[in-house]
Amino acid sequence: MSQDISPETVAALLPEVAELIISALNLELTAAEIEPDAPLFGDGLGLDSIDILELALVISKRYGFQLRSDNEDNIRIFSSLRTLASHIGAQRTK
Repeated sequence: MSQDISPETVAALLPEVAELIISALNLELTAAEIEPDAPLFGDGLGLDSIDILELALVISKRYGFQLRSDNEDNIRIFSSLRTLASHIGAQRTK
């Protein structure tokens, strides 16, 4: 179940999740170059559905919870680095 997490917890997770995105997808960026509120899809970071599938697999292994492809909230969860970090902070078991 989802739980509320503090803005401080989300802020602490931002660089960690940014590094995870970079390493999982072999991006030539630094964590600081990923804007926390910029879109991950399209005009923002430019990820596509295949990137998200790869990222979901890495997140499930690293943080101990499943990101399901049929989850209605996926568009919101993957909308930005901040929303992804927030979701990870609320769901993680590791």
